[in-house]
Amino acid sequence: MKYVKLGNSDLKVSKVCMGCMGFGDPNNGMHTWTLPERESIEIITQGLDSGINFFDTAIGYQNGTSEQYLGKAIRENVVRDDIVVATKFLPRSEEEIKNNISGQRHIHNFVEKSLENLGFDYIDLYIYHMWDYNTPMYDILEGLNEVIDEGKVKYIGISNCFAWQLAKANVLAESEGFAKFVSVQGHYNLIFREEEREMIPLCKTDNIATTPYSSLASGRLSRLPGVESKRLNEDFYAKLKYESNESKDLEIIKRVDELAQNYGVSMTEVSLAWLLTKVTSPIVGATKTHHVEGAVNSVDLELSNDDIGYLEEPYVAHDLVGVMADNKVTAGDDDKVWAKHTKAI
Repeated sequence: MKYVKLGNSDLKVSKVCMGCMGFGDPNNGMHTWTLPERESIEIITQGLDSGINFFDTAIGYQNGTSEQYLGKAIRENVVRDDIVVATKFLPRSEEEIKNNISGQRHIHNFVEKSLENLGFDYIDLYIYHMWDYNTPMYDILEGLNEVIDEGKVKYIGISNCFAWQLAKANVLAESEGFAKFVSVQGHYNLIFREEEREMIPLCKTDNIATTPYSSLASGRLSRLPGVESKRLNEDFYAKLKYESNESKDLEIIKRVDELAQNYGVSMTEVSLAWLLTKVTSPIVGATKTHHVEGAVNSVDLELSNDDIGYLEEPYVAHDLVGVMADNKVTAGDDDKVWAKHTKAI
């Protein structure tokens, strides 16, 4: 495994981050394909044994049970200070707003619950899961600064936002003497490259770490069409994100397979090796042993400039999908897929 500094922080992280959305009680949350506790801990342990020291979860993943399984696996296997754990908090709910729960109090409540779930004293990277249009940015930043001052959080990151939002937030943080966001977690992979328009250039300019999710497009970049999996069949949200562009994306997927055969490696390794030329540490979900192996092996695969150009050439612009499309100013809780299936605290 290779390691890299996480943007403007002192955190040293593995070149691939294990995504933990696939861990958690399958009967308690948005997804039905997640792994229960024993199987989750086995995969996490494999990642630890392979040199992965960076893990990403969220309080919204299976209503906190992902955090619980990850925390237990880390406590049982390694020294806590050797591991970098990222978790995420959700926007204020309509009920919280009605009950006058401030943005600052909201963050304190969520930090305490995540620490309880994880069984930790601190969180290395605390991530604003998606832009909260109903809470002033000042309140979010002040709340985050407070939990940093209390020693409960080391650094903060942001996810599912536009480049202008990240830039605006960090300018406000700097002007107020608050901690700035050191990382961004956006939707970015070979068949969805819209982050390249503004977000990636901003991050390169300001040394903000890029830790994209959906690195393999929910498995679509790791296998040819026709190969079935439990997640592929049951993950309705991934279908919403990718099914409308399947015909456009197929040529890229075929080229990934072609290069994988040429190099004698898996499609996973090719897809991630491409992404590793663009970002700091991609988040890679894993629910099977070979998922971990592919992610780890990708770090050592070096693609040529010709390979990279060949993979990129068929891409066409995509409409926004997923959280970035759903999270509108006017959206109520009933319109948000993450709110309808979550009762985190």
